[in-house]
Amino acid sequence: MSGRVLVTGASGFIGPHVVAGLRAKGYSVRVAQRRESPVDEGIERVVIGDLSGPVEWRPAVTGVRHVVHLAGLAHAGSGLDESLYRRINTEATLALAEAAQGAGAGRFVYVSSIKALTGAFDGTFSESDPPAPGDAYGRSKLAAEQGLAALGLDWISLRPVLVYGPGVKANMASLLKLARLPIPLPLGGLDAPRSLLAIENLVDAILFALTSACPARRSYTVADPEAVSVAEMIAAMRSGLGRKPGLLPVPAALLKQAARLAGREQAFAKLCGGLIARPEGLIRAGWRPPAATLPALAQLAAAADAA
Repeated sequence: MSGRVLVTGASGFIGPHVVAGLRAKGYSVRVAQRRESPVDEGIERVVIGDLSGPVEWRPAVTGVRHVVHLAGLAHAGSGLDESLYRRINTEATLALAEAAQGAGAGRFVYVSSIKALTGAFDGTFSESDPPAPGDAYGRSKLAAEQGLAALGLDWISLRPVLVYGPGVKANMASLLKLARLPIPLPLGGLDAPRSLLAIENLVDAILFALTSACPARRSYTVADPEAVSVAEMIAAMRSGLGRKPGLLPVPAALLKQAARLAGREQAFAKLCGGLIARPEGLIRAGWRPPAATLPALAQLAAAADAA
């Protein structure tokens, strides 16, 4: 593969993995930065400023074959103003897409979120379900997808579920920290399966979305094919550390009550809820994710322990 790909959000958790994946496939990479910062040799950069204000996108999109848009305002709970989500996640996305279309770019791959489909923490969801985002973040992501659909651009929106991999933060980082503790954990009763996404699989899905094999002008769920429970996650991580699972079968209801009393009910629901969303469309199109969930979690823990 060849050609230049513009990547926004290249400095976040997902971005460096995407840049490395693109370069491994033979693409040249241009990254859009809010402020000038170092990049690896062979990578172009263009400074665009903050996405909350007006951005002159033409220097970034001139001469690019494709765009991978990762940048945005992350899901930060209910404390932020909805207009800020809309400015960054919706309006800036559409301004970039319009500039890319005007510059003659090919594919525009927008990394959205499963939150554009549902705000629930439990349940099984299909790509054919009517979107029902539950918060400002999800609504801003869905609005961007709807705006892309109104353009004449060759766009694809990817809706990843909870992503894990080297450098992961927030709830998955907390779970990894728990798995590394040298004590038994009362998490054996957390057996509700939920969808996860290995960073290797997300990168592979993005690369697949840049090819003609992936039908454009639609949204796709991105997830590992198999759903796993928190208990299975911990056991896999500990296997990567060369240890037994060490899980005590405390009922999930008791743990949920403890989380509620500690003011951590939403964090508990985010990590332990049984949200299942399968990558139906990508699989039908021919995508085959390279990483299996449990071995990938084991590798994550082993790498974190060796760091």
